[in-house]
Amino acid sequence: MSEQGMIEGVFSIERMAKIGTGTTARRVKQTALYYAREVDEEKIELRGLNNKHVPFGDVTLITKDELLADYLPMPQLFKEVVGNLRAVQKSVARGDKFRKRGENFTAEYEYANALNLDEQNVRANFGIGLCLLARDEEDKAKKVFDRILGLDTAFSDDHKHLFNEYGIALRKKKLFGQAVDYYRRALELSNDDENLWYNLARAQYERQDWAACAEAVTKCLDLAPLHEEGRKMMEYLTRKGLV
Repeated sequence: MSEQGMIEGVFSIERMAKIGTGTTARRVKQTALYYAREVDEEKIELRGLNNKHVPFGDVTLITKDELLADYLPMPQLFKEVVGNLRAVQKSVARGDKFRKRGENFTAEYEYANALNLDEQNVRANFGIGLCLLARDEEDKAKKVFDRILGLDTAFSDDHKHLFNEYGIALRKKKLFGQAVDYYRRALELSNDDENLWYNLARAQYERQDWAACAEAVTKCLDLAPLHEEGRKMMEYLTRKGLV
């Protein structure tokens, strides 16, 4: 329990799981650990714990009654979990600070510390990728961002600015083809972000693919008719007779 009386802690639940296949298949009991946090009077937010005892992955909402009926409190783990969570957050924050200063090796070290505890941390993965890109290690950066595209949690609203930042970094490196491929892949999974569409249009503009540029900026304006940069780009394309 938190100091305010709100539920916050580590809980476990036993479930039956199938192990093996065919004639060797058997069902065994497995214990799953969760970090639980009360978000209102009725709802509890659950996140699984990885093998380093750090919350990760998607959030599941259950009722308070379900938590108290089906889950067993594990108070002995709470201090460790909260400490690990804070350690990850601090390492990522330090990594962001050093990266913004241009101190990419130090930033990468901090991001690596975060990933040692939480390998699925989206901000830390993005941070390392941006550091690699800044050092022109494009092949390594591509592997990192391919991994990010496999993380379901990467596509939450909290991380959309990171997708845009990476695409912009590619474009500034004049890697226009990679930027286009990257934005297209991101849009396959999150196609309702006007800024992703606008930045795709920018990359297509740099490639002088006017039809693709117009298509992308049209999508941007469909989602956000008052998008200032998108409107300026469409006006330019129209004035130059490129659409």
